[in-house]
Amino acid sequence: MSKKPKQKGNLKQRLTDKYRLVVLNENTFEERFSLKLSRLNVFVLGGLLSFLLILITTFIITFTPVKEYIPGYSSTSLKIKATKLAFQTDSLKRKLDVLHAYTKALQPILKGEIKGDFLDTLKIESQKFIIKDSLLNASKEDSIFREKIESRDRFPILNSNRSNVEIVFFAPLKGTISQQFDSKTKHLAVDITAPKNAPVKATADGTVLFSGWTTETGYVIILKHPYNYVSVYKHNGNLLKQQGDFVKSGEVIASVGSTGELTTGPHLHFELWSNGYAVNPLNLIDFN
Repeated sequence: MSKKPKQKGNLKQRLTDKYRLVVLNENTFEERFSLKLSRLNVFVLGGLLSFLLILITTFIITFTPVKEYIPGYSSTSLKIKATKLAFQTDSLKRKLDVLHAYTKALQPILKGEIKGDFLDTLKIESQKFIIKDSLLNASKEDSIFREKIESRDRFPILNSNRSNVEIVFFAPLKGTISQQFDSKTKHLAVDITAPKNAPVKATADGTVLFSGWTTETGYVIILKHPYNYVSVYKHNGNLLKQQGDFVKSGEVIASVGSTGELTTGPHLHFELWSNGYAVNPLNLIDFN
């Protein structure tokens, strides 16, 4: 039993015994530097230095580009490029979905597969359930415009086999025609310049076949009219109607804008189609 305390005392004494580290000049034996140390001081100092070394190394690996040279870590620039590519891929997917929907909606229009009689039937049945709030919320300018249109002579299209008027068109926008219909240059429309946010109105009674965004022509709205007539309005600033809505002749459906990649300023690109063939709107509508 007397040996154990002696061993503990010897261990403590060994840890706390002082030693002197002396640096001498080899030729003159002159003392240059001396330091008093113990085993305990050496252990504590070595552990502290090891901890600081580990901490500094971890900081450098975590917060500096040095980690890119360590196997298993990805490059920061590579992550940025991957993120940008992910956003671009998602954007392209959305544009493809919009283009697919736009093309799908145009196919039956241009092929003349949608009949005017079918549109009239839907309109009669839907009038039992749909409340036309456009007349209740019509602005003062819209009311004046309606009265002016009703008092003017329109330009009817007559069927050779019938004597009654089938459909009546009027100008969807007041403005200046900057580019006319030209089949040689494949400009199958008329461009009408007008102030931004000016009201764009339906050229005749009909239903909305498409209302959405396209990359080249911006906000586009397409109306289906009786007797297989289709009117197209491009580069709008805002769209006020949705797909499936029924509109009356002269009802505001959009506003003038300059959207899309092919625009040159605030204007309306107006197209008129009949049974899948482009029609010169100037032959049917008075824009003056």
